[in-house]
Amino acid sequence: MTLPPLNPVYAGLGTTIFTTMSAMAAETGALNLGQGFPETDGFPEVREAAAKALIDRSNQYAPMKGQAALLEAVAEFYGRTQGLSLDPARNVLITSGATEALAAAVFSLISPGDEVIVFEPHYDAYAPLIERAGGVVVRVRLSPPDWRFTEAQLTEAFSRRTRMVMVTTPNNPTTRLIPTEDWALLARFCIEHQAYVVSDEVWEQVVFDGATHKGVLNVPGLETLGVKIGSAGKLFALTGWKVGFVCAHERLVSQMAKAHQFLTFSTPPMLQSAVAFGLGLPKSRFVEEVAALQRSRERWRAGLEAEGFRTLPSEGTYFLNIDLPGSGIALEGESFARRALKEAGVAVIPLDAFCAPGGDSLPVVRLCFAKSDATLDRGIERLTVARRLCGIV
Repeated sequence: MTLPPLNPVYAGLGTTIFTTMSAMAAETGALNLGQGFPETDGFPEVREAAAKALIDRSNQYAPMKGQAALLEAVAEFYGRTQGLSLDPARNVLITSGATEALAAAVFSLISPGDEVIVFEPHYDAYAPLIERAGGVVVRVRLSPPDWRFTEAQLTEAFSRRTRMVMVTTPNNPTTRLIPTEDWALLARFCIEHQAYVVSDEVWEQVVFDGATHKGVLNVPGLETLGVKIGSAGKLFALTGWKVGFVCAHERLVSQMAKAHQFLTFSTPPMLQSAVAFGLGLPKSRFVEEVAALQRSRERWRAGLEAEGFRTLPSEGTYFLNIDLPGSGIALEGESFARRALKEAGVAVIPLDAFCAPGGDSLPVVRLCFAKSDATLDRGIERLTVARRLCGIV
């Protein structure tokens, strides 16, 4: 019996390295430092607000664009923290996670044949979403340690068919923030080509060393072209909640809402109520959380470097990257990751997993430090074993 063909975009995709490594870690009992989730279970006061809303408030469909209380809370939060002036009814949309927001942006703002620029390494959902929408992925490869694009790269990447650029700041997996001068350079090209900028800013509150997050809607000239995407999952260390925020010009929000209504339609109401409560928490609560993460990052970095690893700068997110050649390891990222898991009992993620197959190797691996001190110390021990087993050059 001949079966009908499958959609080639998805038929050609394998299981992600994140799923593979996490499954192998669970099967073998390895320490999972690959997938980006914290060891603690998020802000307890926000979870308590969700539990109360589950019992005391409606559990039926929420309004398609989001509950009024959450729309208002998002606008107020970004006004307070980033100086944005947002109308809750016109400039904000609530989605079922940031990935759904990305899908709504791509499906509603590009047409078949449009080109979309992405910067490698990038979050793995970008390319499949673009291709499923009929778009053409144009890749710009960035290099460590600064991971910055140049005017020459943008000149080569942009064309008359460019309709969108997708960026991430702070970046997963590189951890770097887009500096002001790079935003200005990108804005010049986007304005000239009238290209939308979809900015994945889910890590915006997880920024270290006194740095300041600057998002797409803070960039002069991108007010009508920019789409800012945030996430309650990252704000409150509740990665399983999948509550996303879209902030953009009214024209773009209206267009994205048309895609959103046929993707998930609405987001669980008790979670929306809890997120609205959480966004009203004092600034000190968020500062406290980031300070704890920065202490973990420093413990992790110091321990790894004491054992001979070379780490790359970590400006934000839950991640720290290891430079394998600089650490004396003569293996590609995926080879090291598989050996580290099988032979040393620790799971990491190679940055090659965030790039298109067939390109130049990127010998860097990503580690999650949003863990307890005990877990980090075990991780250092096991990574030291992996480094020894994989040979010192």
